[in-house]
Amino acid sequence: MNNVWLIILWIVGIFGVGGLFFFANNLMKAKRIKALKETLGLEAPILQMEGLTFRDLNKNGKLDPYEDSRVPINERVENLLGQMTLEEKAGLMFQTIMGINKDGTLADKISLFNQIATTEMVVKRKMSHFNVMQLPPIKKMAEWVNRVQKLAERTRLGIPISVATDPRHAFTTNPGGSMFAGEFSLWPEQPGFAAIGDSEVMKEFGDIARQEYLAAGIRVALHPMADLATEPRWGRSNGTFGENAELSSKMIKAYILGFQGEKIGPESVSCMTKHFPGGGPQEDGEDAHFKYGKNQVYPGDNFDYHLIPFEAAFEAGTSQIMPYYGRPVGTSHEEIGFGFNKDVITGLLREKYGFEGIVCSDWMLLTGMKVAGKTMIVAKDWGVEHLSISEKAKKVIEAGVDQFGGEACPEVIVELVEAGMITEERIDESVRRLLREKFALGLFDNPYLDPEMTENIVGKPVFREAGKLAQKKSYVLLKNDVHNGSLTLPVSGKPKIYIEGISEETAGQYGEVVQKSDEADIAILRLSTPYEKRRGLLESFFHAGDLDFKGKEKKRILNIMETIPTIVDIYLERPAVIPEIAEKAAAVLANFGAEDDVALDVIFGEHVPNGKLPFELPSSMAAVRAQREDMPSDSEAPLYEFGFGLTYEK
Repeated sequence: MNNVWLIILWIVGIFGVGGLFFFANNLMKAKRIKALKETLGLEAPILQMEGLTFRDLNKNGKLDPYEDSRVPINERVENLLGQMTLEEKAGLMFQTIMGINKDGTLADKISLFNQIATTEMVVKRKMSHFNVMQLPPIKKMAEWVNRVQKLAERTRLGIPISVATDPRHAFTTNPGGSMFAGEFSLWPEQPGFAAIGDSEVMKEFGDIARQEYLAAGIRVALHPMADLATEPRWGRSNGTFGENAELSSKMIKAYILGFQGEKIGPESVSCMTKHFPGGGPQEDGEDAHFKYGKNQVYPGDNFDYHLIPFEAAFEAGTSQIMPYYGRPVGTSHEEIGFGFNKDVITGLLREKYGFEGIVCSDWMLLTGMKVAGKTMIVAKDWGVEHLSISEKAKKVIEAGVDQFGGEACPEVIVELVEAGMITEERIDESVRRLLREKFALGLFDNPYLDPEMTENIVGKPVFREAGKLAQKKSYVLLKNDVHNGSLTLPVSGKPKIYIEGISEETAGQYGEVVQKSDEADIAILRLSTPYEKRRGLLESFFHAGDLDFKGKEKKRILNIMETIPTIVDIYLERPAVIPEIAEKAAAVLANFGAEDDVALDVIFGEHVPNGKLPFELPSSMAAVRAQREDMPSDSEAPLYEFGFGLTYEK
């Protein structure tokens, strides 16, 4: 007993009283997880029938229709639905972030982005849809998938887990748009594919990404973005196909066909196309993750233009749709967030377009995120802030949404049904859609992976080479002046080069790297579109605000250009405002995500750039502020127009 008190005093002395509560809370959680595991049933026995094997997921010793892969999907759905409790149905309607330990074991400890233990979500809350963020080494990822699927198999009905992710094939520096690629093959971001403009390249990417996702156990893509970047300041422009609806539609259709195929099947990855009815026209370019960016505005009366890429997604058969957070201002629709908006979800999406697939809300409409009692991320409940959590949930369901993204409170749905506020028949509508996709993807028949095969497929050389080629094809040549009697690009020979933003080791393979610009023959600067740094956990993830270089940094860059011929390669995660830089640079290239050796291959003529701008580059911030948020190509006297792009002269 004395030892216990010594430990308590030591904890209080080192970590304070708050630390004592933290340790005590974690101890209680560990005991709760152990108790939950003890409630689990056995793994599903294998049934042999007519030379085929089946999993007895409900462990009743017989082959139920939902366990039989030969039975039509609708019959399997109805059979399983008839066996589900209200609590199991409610659990299916929630999807949130699930953490993964670095060694591939289940994350039953609490962290910033894993605030509920895996076992508790699967066993107690009966959830079976999760998105993943930071991944372990890919072989460990496959082992984790097998572990979490085995955990699900041991629940009462053995409903398998659907694993989802945001985009993972680019190397964005703007994590508000996508995740880092890690071991997956590296490709340009969505605007880069628009710059290429080739639907076959787009479809090839979708097919390769599909194979890598399948190998990693990821069955739902929380993408593509069908939004239009008509507001250049918007912090998620790098996730779009640019500002033009026709070009975006062409890319969206090819993208979805690459991931899903002609119809959803066991070799498909389901696409959740977002953000209906178009998240681009954000007031002043601010993002709807934040209260100050909650308004979507249409000063050009151009609401319908933003629907065009979604029409292409419907034609391609997108399995899921995600509405955005923003609320429409100045339209005929109710001025509340799209996830709560019956006019938009039922009236427009379900009735006008006849969409029968899954509608999943964007993350955290109901609750937000708290860490140590402090609110880190607020709920995105624009226009309905006055409602309680249960009232908001009711409004989301009544709007026509099937699943709550970023939430883990199925008890709210149970309470609404038991109170007579929502009928169980309405819940069944959503559950049918969610189950139907799991069956179509083959998850009920075999959700398990071969970790060795995973390691051999993800990021294999042929996929990486295809990604590199796409990076090269996406390059846009904006300027190429004559220097010493010939065009600046392509660079020939092995010149002395001053570099910024490039690996010295890589650049050394193309020329002699010098440390001072006045010692060089040419300078090569790899720049990125500027942005305003903002405070706050979530806000720091988004590159938003002004698009121009300012003050000392702009002066420093221009000083280099005045003393030496300078080649600028700028990463356009948003449409940069660079009039002075474009004027003084000897050559300007634009990329949408490219490795150093790819950039240098283009600069030194190993690849000839042929890409076209997927959005215009404004000539000033005054022009940006004066343009209308919902209109493409709307800034006065743009520096470079939509579709602009040069190539090398022979």
